[in-house]
Amino acid sequence: MKIALLGYGRMGQSIEVIALERGHSISLKVSDEHSDYNFANADVAIDFSIPSVAVFNIKKGIDAQIPVISGTTGWLDQYDEILAYCKSKNGTFLYASNFSLGVNIFFEVNKRLGELMSNVEGYATEIEEIHHTKKLDAPSGTAITLAEGIIENSHYKHWTLNQPKSDEIHIEAKRIKNVPGTHEINYDSEIDSISIKHTAHSRQGFAMGAVIAAEWIKDKKGVFSMKDVLNIG
Repeated sequence: MKIALLGYGRMGQSIEVIALERGHSISLKVSDEHSDYNFANADVAIDFSIPSVAVFNIKKGIDAQIPVISGTTGWLDQYDEILAYCKSKNGTFLYASNFSLGVNIFFEVNKRLGELMSNVEGYATEIEEIHHTKKLDAPSGTAITLAEGIIENSHYKHWTLNQPKSDEIHIEAKRIKNVPGTHEINYDSEIDSISIKHTAHSRQGFAMGAVIAAEWIKDKKGVFSMKDVLNIG
Protein backbone atom coordinates (compact mmCIF):
# COMPACT_ATOMS: atom_id res chain seq x y z
CA MET A 1 0.00 0.00 0.00
CA LYS A 2 1.27 3.49 -0.91
CA ILE A 3 0.77 6.02 1.87
CA ALA A 4 0.80 9.82 1.65
CA LEU A 5 1.92 11.43 4.91
CA LEU A 6 0.33 14.84 5.40
CA GLY A 7 2.39 16.34 8.19
CA TYR A 8 5.88 14.99 8.74
CA GLY A 9 6.53 15.80 12.36
CA ARG A 10 7.20 13.28 15.09
CA MET A 11 3.96 11.38 14.49
CA GLY A 12 4.47 11.34 10.73
CA GLN A 13 7.96 9.97 11.20
CA SER A 14 6.74 7.30 13.63
CA ILE A 15 4.02 6.27 11.18
CA GLU A 16 6.61 6.01 8.41
CA VAL A 17 8.74 3.59 10.43
CA ILE A 18 5.81 1.30 11.26
CA ALA A 19 4.37 1.47 7.73
CA LEU A 20 7.69 0.40 6.23
CA GLU A 21 8.02 -2.40 8.79
CA ARG A 22 4.58 -3.66 7.72
CA GLY A 23 5.57 -3.75 4.06
CA HIS A 24 4.04 -0.48 2.85
CA SER A 25 5.72 2.40 1.04
CA ILE A 26 5.59 6.17 1.49
CA SER A 27 4.63 7.90 -1.75
CA LEU A 28 4.46 11.46 -0.39
CA LYS A 29 5.69 13.46 2.61
CA VAL A 30 4.17 16.89 3.14
CA SER A 31 5.40 19.41 5.70
CA ASP A 32 2.78 21.19 7.79
CA GLU A 33 2.62 24.41 5.75
CA HIS A 34 3.19 22.91 2.29
CA SER A 35 0.11 22.95 0.03
CA ASP A 36 1.48 22.53 -3.50
CA TYR A 37 1.44 18.75 -3.80
CA ASN A 38 -0.37 15.89 -5.51
CA PHE A 39 -1.02 12.40 -4.26
CA ALA A 40 1.32 10.59 -6.67
CA ASN A 41 -0.67 7.34 -6.91
CA ALA A 42 -1.17 7.09 -3.15
CA ASP A 43 -3.67 4.49 -1.94
CA VAL A 44 -4.44 6.34 1.31
CA ALA A 45 -3.48 9.58 3.06
CA ILE A 46 -2.69 9.90 6.78
CA ASP A 47 -2.99 13.43 8.16
CA PHE A 48 -1.12 14.39 11.33
CA SER A 49 -0.53 18.01 10.39
CA ILE A 50 -1.57 21.14 12.30
CA PRO A 51 -5.06 22.65 12.81
CA SER A 52 -4.55 25.50 10.32
CA VAL A 53 -3.98 23.15 7.36
CA ALA A 54 -5.85 19.98 8.37
CA VAL A 55 -9.13 20.91 6.67
CA PHE A 56 -7.29 21.81 3.46
CA ASN A 57 -5.44 18.47 3.51
CA ILE A 58 -8.58 16.46 4.19
CA LYS A 59 -10.58 18.14 1.42
CA LYS A 60 -7.70 17.76 -1.03
CA GLY A 61 -7.59 14.03 -0.32
CA ILE A 62 -11.35 13.68 -0.67
CA ASP A 63 -11.25 15.60 -3.96
CA ALA A 64 -8.60 13.18 -5.23
CA GLN A 65 -10.75 10.21 -4.15
CA ILE A 66 -8.05 9.15 -1.70
CA PRO A 67 -9.20 7.71 1.64
CA VAL A 68 -8.10 10.12 4.38
CA ILE A 69 -7.17 9.13 7.91
CA SER A 70 -6.89 12.16 10.22
CA GLY A 71 -5.51 12.39 13.73
CA THR A 72 -5.02 16.16 13.77
CA THR A 73 -6.95 17.90 16.55
CA GLY A 74 -7.89 21.55 17.02
CA TRP A 75 -10.04 21.90 13.88
CA LEU A 76 -13.18 20.08 15.02
CA ASP A 77 -15.40 23.16 14.82
CA GLN A 78 -15.40 22.25 11.08
CA TYR A 79 -15.97 18.53 11.59
CA ASP A 80 -19.61 18.58 10.44
CA GLU A 81 -18.57 20.53 7.35
CA ILE A 82 -15.99 17.86 6.50
CA LEU A 83 -18.50 15.05 6.98
CA ALA A 84 -20.97 16.75 4.64
CA TYR A 85 -18.18 17.45 2.14
CA CYS A 86 -17.04 13.82 2.20
CA LYS A 87 -20.56 12.53 1.65
CA SER A 88 -21.21 14.98 -1.19
CA LYS A 89 -18.04 13.80 -2.95
CA ASN A 90 -18.64 10.10 -2.24
CA GLY A 91 -15.32 10.14 -0.46
CA THR A 92 -13.71 8.20 2.36
CA PHE A 93 -12.77 9.70 5.72
CA LEU A 94 -11.88 8.51 9.19
CA TYR A 95 -11.11 10.82 12.12
CA ALA A 96 -9.95 9.72 15.55
CA SER A 97 -8.89 11.88 18.46
CA ASN A 98 -6.56 9.01 19.36
CA PHE A 99 -5.54 6.01 17.24
CA SER A 100 -4.13 3.93 20.07
CA LEU A 101 -5.94 0.59 20.17
CA GLY A 102 -5.79 0.67 23.97
CA VAL A 103 -7.27 4.16 24.14
CA ASN A 104 -10.18 3.18 21.93
CA ILE A 105 -10.95 0.30 24.29
CA PHE A 106 -10.56 2.82 27.14
CA PHE A 107 -13.20 5.02 25.46
CA GLU A 108 -15.71 2.17 25.71
CA VAL A 109 -14.80 1.42 29.35
CA ASN A 110 -15.25 5.13 30.11
CA LYS A 111 -18.73 5.16 28.58
CA ARG A 112 -19.79 2.08 30.53
CA LEU A 113 -18.49 3.52 33.80
CA GLY A 114 -20.34 6.76 33.02
CA GLU A 115 -23.56 4.80 32.62
CA LEU A 116 -23.07 3.04 35.96
CA MET A 117 -22.15 6.23 37.82
CA SER A 118 -25.14 8.14 36.44
CA ASN A 119 -27.37 6.19 38.83
CA VAL A 120 -25.32 7.04 41.93
CA GLU A 121 -25.50 10.33 43.81
CA GLY A 122 -22.68 12.22 45.50
CA TYR A 123 -19.81 11.81 43.02
CA ALA A 124 -18.04 14.67 41.25
CA THR A 125 -16.38 13.86 37.94
CA GLU A 126 -13.05 15.21 36.73
CA ILE A 127 -10.74 14.37 33.84
CA GLU A 128 -7.00 14.92 34.01
CA GLU A 129 -4.86 14.78 30.88
CA ILE A 130 -1.09 15.16 30.60
CA HIS A 131 0.82 15.65 27.36
CA HIS A 132 4.23 16.83 26.20
CA THR A 133 4.93 20.56 26.15
CA LYS A 134 4.89 20.72 22.33
CA LYS A 135 1.23 19.71 22.06
CA LEU A 136 -0.56 22.72 20.57
CA ASP A 137 -4.14 22.23 21.76
CA ALA A 138 -5.63 21.93 25.24
CA PRO A 139 -7.54 20.00 26.25
CA SER A 140 -6.49 17.10 24.07
CA GLY A 141 -8.89 15.61 21.57
CA THR A 142 -8.75 12.41 23.61
CA ALA A 143 -9.86 14.24 26.75
CA ILE A 144 -12.74 15.83 24.84
CA THR A 145 -13.81 12.42 23.52
CA LEU A 146 -13.73 11.04 27.06
CA ALA A 147 -15.80 13.97 28.33
CA GLU A 148 -18.33 13.51 25.53
CA GLY A 149 -18.57 9.82 26.36
CA ILE A 150 -19.52 10.70 29.94
CA ILE A 151 -21.90 13.47 28.87
CA GLU A 152 -23.80 11.06 26.60
CA ASN A 153 -24.43 8.78 29.56
CA SER A 154 -24.96 11.13 32.51
CA HIS A 155 -26.57 14.36 33.72
CA TYR A 156 -23.53 16.41 32.64
CA LYS A 157 -24.09 18.84 29.75
CA HIS A 158 -20.66 20.34 29.03
CA TRP A 159 -16.96 20.18 29.84
CA THR A 160 -14.80 23.09 30.94
CA LEU A 161 -11.18 24.00 31.68
CA ASN A 162 -12.40 26.46 34.29
CA GLN A 163 -14.13 26.09 37.63
CA PRO A 164 -17.01 23.75 36.79
CA LYS A 165 -20.71 24.34 37.29
CA SER A 166 -22.87 21.50 38.55
CA ASP A 167 -23.60 20.29 35.00
CA GLU A 168 -19.98 20.60 33.77
CA ILE A 169 -17.05 18.18 33.82
CA HIS A 170 -13.77 19.80 34.74
CA ILE A 171 -10.81 18.90 32.51
CA GLU A 172 -7.38 19.55 34.00
CA ALA A 173 -4.93 19.87 31.08
CA LYS A 174 -1.27 19.61 32.05
CA ARG A 175 1.78 19.93 29.81
CA ILE A 176 4.94 18.18 31.01
CA LYS A 177 8.09 17.50 29.03
CA ASN A 178 8.39 14.08 27.34
CA VAL A 179 4.95 12.75 28.34
CA PRO A 180 3.33 10.93 25.34
CA GLY A 181 -0.14 11.02 26.87
CA THR A 182 -1.92 10.16 30.11
CA HIS A 183 -5.68 10.35 30.70
CA GLU A 184 -7.45 9.69 33.99
CA ILE A 185 -11.13 9.91 34.89
CA ASN A 186 -11.90 10.41 38.56
CA TYR A 187 -15.20 10.06 40.42
CA ASP A 188 -14.80 11.51 43.92
CA SER A 189 -17.22 11.48 46.86
CA GLU A 190 -16.88 12.06 50.59
CA ILE A 191 -16.90 8.28 51.06
CA ASP A 192 -14.58 7.00 48.35
CA SER A 193 -13.07 7.54 44.89
CA ILE A 194 -13.18 5.56 41.65
CA SER A 195 -10.60 6.13 38.91
CA ILE A 196 -9.74 4.68 35.52
CA LYS A 197 -6.53 5.60 33.73
CA HIS A 198 -4.73 5.09 30.45
CA THR A 199 -1.00 5.79 30.16
CA ALA A 200 0.82 5.79 26.83
CA HIS A 201 4.47 4.76 27.08
CA SER A 202 5.43 6.00 23.61
CA ARG A 203 4.00 7.26 20.31
CA GLN A 204 4.24 3.75 18.86
CA GLY A 205 0.68 2.88 19.84
CA PHE A 206 -0.74 5.97 18.10
CA ALA A 207 1.30 5.33 14.96
CA MET A 208 0.44 1.62 14.84
CA GLY A 209 -3.27 2.36 15.16
CA ALA A 210 -3.13 4.90 12.33
CA VAL A 211 -1.44 2.40 10.02
CA ILE A 212 -3.94 -0.33 10.96
CA ALA A 213 -6.78 2.11 10.21
CA ALA A 214 -5.22 2.89 6.82
CA GLU A 215 -4.96 -0.82 6.02
CA TRP A 216 -8.60 -1.32 7.00
CA ILE A 217 -10.06 1.65 5.10
CA LYS A 218 -8.40 1.06 1.73
CA ASP A 219 -11.04 0.57 -1.01
CA LYS A 220 -13.93 1.55 1.29
CA LYS A 221 -16.36 4.46 0.87
CA GLY A 222 -17.98 6.51 3.63
CA VAL A 223 -17.25 8.09 7.00
CA PHE A 224 -15.80 5.83 9.68
CA SER A 225 -14.29 5.77 13.16
CA MET A 226 -11.90 3.53 15.08
CA LYS A 227 -14.95 1.70 16.44
CA ASP A 228 -15.51 0.45 12.88
CA VAL A 229 -11.86 -0.54 12.52
CA LEU A 230 -11.87 -2.48 15.79
CA ASN A 231 -15.49 -3.65 15.54
CA ILE A 232 -16.28 -2.49 19.07
CA GLY A 233 -19.11 -0.57 20.73
